[in-house]
Amino acid sequence: MSSVAIIIPAKNEFDSLKKLIPKLISSFNEYEIIVVNDGSTDKTSELLRELDIKSIEHKYSKGNGAAIKAGARAANAEALLFMDADGQHQVNDIKGLVEEFKQGYDMVVGQRNRTGQASFFRYFANSFYNWLSSKVVGHDVKDLTSGFRVVDAKKFKRFLYLLPNGFSYPTTITMAFFRSGYSVNYYPITVKDRIGKSHINLIKDGFRFIIIIFKIGTLYSPLKLFTPISVTLFLLGIVNYIYTLLDSGRFTNMSATLLVSSIIVFLIGLVSEQINSIQFENKEED
Repeated sequence: MSSVAIIIPAKNEFDSLKKLIPKLISSFNEYEIIVVNDGSTDKTSELLRELDIKSIEHKYSKGNGAAIKAGARAANAEALLFMDADGQHQVNDIKGLVEEFKQGYDMVVGQRNRTGQASFFRYFANSFYNWLSSKVVGHDVKDLTSGFRVVDAKKFKRFLYLLPNGFSYPTTITMAFFRSGYSVNYYPITVKDRIGKSHINLIKDGFRFIIIIFKIGTLYSPLKLFTPISVTLFLLGIVNYIYTLLDSGRFTNMSATLLVSSIIVFLIGLVSEQINSIQFENKEED
């Protein structure tokens, strides 16, 4: 069994892969290298056959997260190292990530700096993710969405069922590890401009921005998300009641709706918290 499996999800990244794979073979031939070809329509399939490395072929694109899961299932190593196929993640950083992981961490994430962000929008969004997740988990989360990371294979595979098929797998697995009490650390990396066209869409990214915010809260601790909403609705209901009582001497439907909604939201959060706890406890027993 190899100590580390390098898993690379790829979709139409021929130009980058023809440079990346030979570097990996030359520098880390002792590692298991797996490329998951996620429905590419370029010459990626031909390149992988030519290089004669382990690959998984998706007949159609299933998403970055689906490729990650397929690679993890196929890997036969104690640790899994994930990196992008677009040329942004550097081979030179792999050794540092693995060495940091060997210090006893369950997951080490490649931490990007400001220049490593694709755009100001991405930098702003990622900074907000980091701040929000840090508040939720009570630890300093330095790069929540980085796809360059090394993890304990056994522990990672416990959470495959949680991972989405799209681009937000880093967020999900990071929060799952924190939720389970596993140790997570960060290692500074150098990120270069990608080779070829990005698969990220600004509009879809904006929508994903909102989804990730809720996912962070509901995955780690639902009550931390639902309680502030419940309290806000309750206070609005009280304020509205006081106003209408002084203005017209009556209790309005709006006040009733706000107060009842606050109770319902809190109960939803409470039930979600219990379900979440049971879910993670069951995985620990597996």
